[in-house]
This record gives sequence, C-alpha cells and structure tokens, in this order.
Amino acid sequence: MQKFGTGSTSIRVTQDLQVLAGLPPLVRDGDRFAAMLTLRNTTAREMKVHVALQGTASLPGASGGEIARVALALPAQDVVVAAGAAKEVVWPVDVPADAFSIAWEASADEAGAKDRIKVTQLVSAAVPVRVLQATIAQLDGTVALPVAAPADALPATGTKRGGVNVAVQPKLTGALPGIRRYFETYPFICLEQKTSKSVGLKDAELWAGVANALPTYLDSDGLASYFPPRADDPAHGSDTLTAYVLAATHEAGFELPPAAREAMLGGLTAFVEGRIERKLWSPRADGDVRKLAAIEALSRYGRANAKMIGSIQVAPNTWPTAALIDWLNILKRVDGVPERSRRLDEVQQILRARLTYAGTTLKFSTEDDDFWWWLMDSGDANAARLILAVLDDPGWKDELPRMVIGSLSRQKSGAWLTTTANLWGSLALDKFSAKFESAKVAGRTVASFAGAASSNGAMRAVADWAKQSGGGAVKLAWPDGAATLQVAQEGSGKPWLTVQSLAAIPLQAPLSAGYRVTRSVSAVEQKDPAKWSRGDVVKVRLEIDAQSDMTWVVVSDPIPGGATILGGGLGRDSAIATRGERTSGRAWAAFEERSFEAYRSYFEMLPRGKHVVEYTVRLNNPGRFTLPPTRVEAMYAPESFGEAPNAPVEIAP
Repeated sequence: MQKFGTGSTSIRVTQDLQVLAGLPPLVRDGDRFAAMLTLRNTTAREMKVHVALQGTASLPGASGGEIARVALALPAQDVVVAAGAAKEVVWPVDVPADAFSIAWEASADEAGAKDRIKVTQLVSAAVPVRVLQATIAQLDGTVALPVAAPADALPATGTKRGGVNVAVQPKLTGALPGIRRYFETYPFICLEQKTSKSVGLKDAELWAGVANALPTYLDSDGLASYFPPRADDPAHGSDTLTAYVLAATHEAGFELPPAAREAMLGGLTAFVEGRIERKLWSPRADGDVRKLAAIEALSRYGRANAKMIGSIQVAPNTWPTAALIDWLNILKRVDGVPERSRRLDEVQQILRARLTYAGTTLKFSTEDDDFWWWLMDSGDANAARLILAVLDDPGWKDELPRMVIGSLSRQKSGAWLTTTANLWGSLALDKFSAKFESAKVAGRTVASFAGAASSNGAMRAVADWAKQSGGGAVKLAWPDGAATLQVAQEGSGKPWLTVQSLAAIPLQAPLSAGYRVTRSVSAVEQKDPAKWSRGDVVKVRLEIDAQSDMTWVVVSDPIPGGATILGGGLGRDSAIATRGERTSGRAWAAFEERSFEAYRSYFEMLPRGKHVVEYTVRLNNPGRFTLPPTRVEAMYAPESFGEAPNAPVEIAP
C-alpha cells in the first residue's frame, strides 16, 4: 500500500541582539564615508548596548612584497536600543592611501546578549598607479638610468606615490613583472580575457573558474561566445574565439573540460566544412583567414585533414601575417596536403621576407595591413606566435635570439598592448627560455640611487643569488629630485633586469584618441534639490562619439562607494526608477556588468557616430567619494580610447 500527502513546518530562529553591517563593499583610497552598523533589539525590554568597530587596513609593504597593516582606531559608543526596535550607529572613516582592503570587526555587548561580525571591505584606487616607463635588458656589468618623479604625481606620506620597481631573474620567462602586472590589473571580463589572464598568470584557481563556466559560454553549435549567449540568440558563437581558446590552452598545456572541448572541436569542424556559418561584421573579407585559424586549432588536436584545405583559396602572398603563421603550422602538422614540401618552403620564404627590424624592434613589412583587430590579431601577437612556430626549426635557430629581443622591444610600459598578445608573448618567452637559457647566475645584484636621498622608503636593494636563485623584485621610493639608478651584477652570469617607473597622476582634462566621452548626472528621486542625499536615485548619461567602426568596445563608468546600480533584477531593485533610461545610436550592448566598482557596457560592434548609454544608481552611503575617470576603449585596439575626469561626489546623510 502506498501513501501520498504533503507536510510542512516552519522554523524561526532569532537572537536577542543582532549587529548588521552597513559598510560599503568597495571604497577608494581618499574616500571619507560613514561606517554604519544597525543594532536590532528583538526582545520586549530596552537594551543599553556597548558597540565597537575596529578596522585593519592592508597596504603594500615598503619593499613591495610583504603586506603592512594599519589599525583604524574608532571610539566605542554606548547606545540605548528600545524594545523591538533598531538603531543605527555611525563612525566617520577616512580611507588610507594605498590600502587595498580593510578588515572590519564589529561587536555589540549588553548585560544579557551580545553579537559579533567580521566584514572585509575592498579598496580601489581613485587615481591608479600606472606604469609610466619600463625597460628590460640583460644585465652585463652595470646599467645606469636617469630617474625623476613626475611633478604632477600624487603625494603619499611625504613622497611621491609609486616609485621604481627593480626586478632581476636568471631566465627570460613569461613571469616578467610587466606582463604579470598587466594581467593582475586588467579589468575586463569576457571569456577571452578571463582565459588569457588565468593562463598567462598560470593561476590554477582562476583557470578552474574559467573551465567550470566554459559550457555556459558555448552556443548551440559548440562555438564559444565572448559572453554567455542569450536564449533568443542561441547560435551566436565566434569561430575566431573558439580557435583562440583551443590553440592558446593547448600551447600552454592547460586542460579544457572534455565535453566542452569536444563541442568546440565539433563546432569548428562544422564551420570549416561549411555546415554552419557565422556572418559577423568585418571591414574586409576574412573568410579564408578565419578558416585557417580554425584548421590550425583543429590540427593541434589531430582533427584537421588535407580535405579541409579545399575550402580555402590558397594565396599566401595576399594573406596577413597571422594567417601565414597558421598556414605554416598546418603544413607542419597535417599529412596529405598537396605539394606540402614546396608550400612549407614558400611560406617560410614569405615570412622571412616580411621580417624587418627597426633598431632592435622586430617588425613586419606588412605591419599596417596585419592589424586585424576584429579577429584579435596584431603585430605583437604575430611576433610571439612566429617565435613559437619556428622554435624547433634548425633553420631559424640563429635568428631566434634576435626575434625574442625584437619582440620584447615592441612592449609599451612593460607589456604588449592586448590580452591575446601578452598570453602568446609569455608562452613564447617560457618556451624560448626552457630551450636555450641554461647559464647560472651567481654573486649578487645591487640597485641604488647614486648620490640621492629620499624622505621615505628604501633607496638601495641587494639580491643575493645564493639565497634567491629565482631572483627577486624590490620597490625603491622616488628620490628627492633627479637621480641616477645604478644596477650592477657583481658575480657571474647575466640576469635579466626589469625596471618600471610607477606613479599616480590625476587626469586633469579629457583625452580623445578615437573616442570622446561626456558624462552627466540627473535626479530621478532626490530628497533635497540642493544636494545629493542618502537614498537618492540618479540617472547617469554617457555620450560617446566614435570616430570609426570598431568591434568589441567597452564603456566603463565608476560609481560612488556603496552605491547600487539598478536594473539587475536583484532585491530592492526598482523597475520604475529605471524606466527612464535611454540608449541611442546604432549599437546594442552585448553584455552589461553591474559591479560595486563600475558600470560597464560591452559592445560587439560600435559603429562610427554618436551613441548614448544611460543607467540608474541608488546612493546608499553618506560621505565624500572620489571617482576615477570614465573610459571608452577598443579592447583589441586599446590605443583607441577616450577618457574623461570625474569630480568627487558628496552625499549627505
């Protein structure tokens, strides 16, 4: 006999005294905000509560490696909370300069009850410390470099924020400081960028997150999308992105989830064979170039065959350099290609003919025509991929050291321009170093400012190779005035030296390099027309003037600490408050990111002309909040950008 039925029960859990945090999840250095706690009395009696809030700010240590911790002393308060009521307790807090997080611990005690909570608050830079100049060289004897802090850099505790980072390492590997800093500070979050960042940093935890989420980025045909595909557009994946993820992870030795990998390989095969099609915007015909990239990726997994070449018009002299490198790899891996030996010689001759040097900088004679940004290709990536393609070819052995130095000379501020170029570049350096660098470094390396003084921080550093076989890095404080940085190797070997000058320089006026952006704010709900107050709802309007058609453009606009971007559908959201938002122009966002730090809108294609983006924010915390610049950037052509400075925002209680 079977029995059917339903049952239910309810459980109510409570405690006499509760502490609820009202701290902004993210603030910026230099902000002044109201740290708020809510005390809730659930009993039928009045409570006299002793409440304390203590914070510990984490800052970079003097050498740039260890972490320094600074206590934020806030006075305890005694408050009365009525029966069955709640009361808010507030402390004014100034966020320390250079902090990257604050650990808060709140406690409330009463004769018969108590509660305690811990909260970690992230701290972002209002004026980011940026790499102004960088150099990398093999240290043979002594290197001398003139150094001076920028006059308009922000001060920090008596000197200039930032300083000079000096790093030495025995081999030329992908963990160069400039590349690592590039990936660690990179803010955008599409699938390519998450993949490049996690693989480039060799971060197993980051990669696990990307790999686990990968199936959600695949469309109905198995092709990867930059952002998870929408339900109303299930076949919107990119063959170019799919080929990149497959090729880059294979080159790095990172494992893709088997089911996702098989789906991606199946999607690429269907694309090459013409069973599926992706018609994406491009400024010129690119079908053969996209198919070459797809076949090259398939060849890494043994899924390419000679018949696939029949879908391409083979004309190597007319192809961009990225396609030539793909063609070279295909010919090396795929058996049965007609006239394979002759074609291998031909493509190598064309590549050698295009290879040129401007001083020590590696360039290509077709450089201007090679910048296929809509396919994530660039001269930087081509240089690295060519090194990888010919690394095991005896005919290129004598040329390789010059190519590696030439590729490094293409860097700006210690890194290449794009995420894809930095990943390919780091892989090329790793594999070149493993194959060709074997000399040991001994003795010590000394870095110092000759004849200079500093009012704060270290002025001299020593790397002892007997104790630090992998090298090391140190941050030297800016000297008081102009000085000369001297770095000397005292011992055998030639370590690689990286020097970066860093400073925080506020943006004083708008910058326009392909984009112009204007920001304005208007009230949706405002308590006092004369000022912004806690609880007000504001509409932000961004007007963008694009000078040319471009794919994958991001608009990034900061919000005040503690504010909430409405429209995400979460609790306490307001459909009424956001109904006045308007978007104009010929572009629609592929993805919108609503974080505690900024609103970001990603456009798969942003045409030339004027565009308007609007979003709505609720102001939740009183205080004075600094804002970094608003930025528009073409992600695969980052020299095309626009920035506009933002004034601090005052929010009344």
